Amino acid sequence: MSRDAERSGAGPSTWTLDPTIAARLKRGPDGLVCAVVQQYDTHEVLMVAWMSDEALARTIATREGTYWSRSRDELWVKGATSGHVQKVVEVRLDCDGDTVLVLVDQSGAACHTGDHTCFDADVLLPPDA
Repeated sequence: MSRDAERSGAGPSTWTLDPTIAARLKRGPDGLVCAVVQQYDTHEVLMVAWMSDEALARTIATREGTYWSRSRDELWVKGATSGHVQKVVEVRLDCDGDTVLVLVDQSGAACHTGDHTCFDADVLLPPDA
């Protein structure tokens, strides 16, 4: 499979999640698990996304943030079109098995709107001054 095909999610599904990891996941009815994406060194939460088993397997194998787009119903590699890539440093599973923490080194904006994070636009309760 070409590198471009890999980055776009095209091609045959050759990315299989380790069965010991798969057995620990608690997926939603849609088969997806929540992924919280955090900058590895500052611990700033950049975005929240969804992962299929294949997306998680690809992320672990390639160290590129790969997610499932619920709106497009397809895999997507963060930065494949924008160039704002995520180099995955570490992946953790929470105690309940229903959320994955993806620690990344983000290059460029994490949000599709161009904001640094997906949480920059709407502060509902600012910190105490």
